Amino acid sequence: MNRKKLRDLLLITAGTFILAVSVEYFIIPFNILSGGVAGIAVALEPIFHIDETLFANVTMLILLIVGRFFLGREFMKNTIISSLLYPVFTTLLSKYPVEIAIDPVLAAFYSGLLGGAGISLVIRTGSSTGGMDIPPLILHKLTGVKISTLVMITDALTVLLGIIAYDVAAALIGLISVFSSGYAIDKVLSFGTGVDSKSVQIVSKEWETIKCRINKELDRGVTILEGKGGYTGEHRPVVLCVVSAKQYNHLLDIINEVDSRAFVITTDASDMHGEGFTYSSPNI
Repeated sequence: MNRKKLRDLLLITAGTFILAVSVEYFIIPFNILSGGVAGIAVALEPIFHIDETLFANVTMLILLIVGRFFLGREFMKNTIISSLLYPVFTTLLSKYPVEIAIDPVLAAFYSGLLGGAGISLVIRTGSSTGGMDIPPLILHKLTGVKISTLVMITDALTVLLGIIAYDVAAALIGLISVFSSGYAIDKVLSFGTGVDSKSVQIVSKEWETIKCRINKELDRGVTILEGKGGYTGEHRPVVLCVVSAKQYNHLLDIINEVDSRAFVITTDASDMHGEGFTYSSPNI
């Protein structure tokens, strides 16, 4: 196993475990309405009386299979590790409950922070935690509607579902979890980058391979600039691309795998417009 795969495996494992802690020690014990399968499990338990952990685990596996059908083999490969680890961690943690005596509002806040941090650690590897991340991706593929909008709608419907079994106060507490989760995701994904995007220029003899892998793996377009060596006088194409902050490490991995001697110039990009930035892409 190379260094990148080991790093990704550790991040996926850590992120999935943190998400499981959020669910088992905060969301389920305090009956917090939130986004994701855990939020649905909490909302439906008073109606159908199904164990929340069992319901969440089964739903995760079903959604993984549905995602494979609609989104393809690559999605399955990127998501299966987290999706399989999640029920293992939640089942283990449910057998060792920890009583945390805090106000439900604080529990909602910290459940969101922990859950968001865990999810974003997994996302940084280019993977997904599965679960309720999958329906927005499928709807985006079928309708073209922005993923961010679909995620907000999914979480809102989950919280509204809880009003049927609980009340408006429970839904308002659930929104605290949703917003704190979004805050944590934003901060963890941007940690170490300073800005939302990077503009990267790549000079390499293997520019065509790099270009193809950027198109395929990052779903980003590139611009080919004409370059000329100041010393050799040789004409050499320069690959120019702009990627989101969370895609930057993946881009560097691609470059190093294809041509470890490639010359790379990176600058912060703070104002982008057009496809993939003002219009969302599934991989962003």
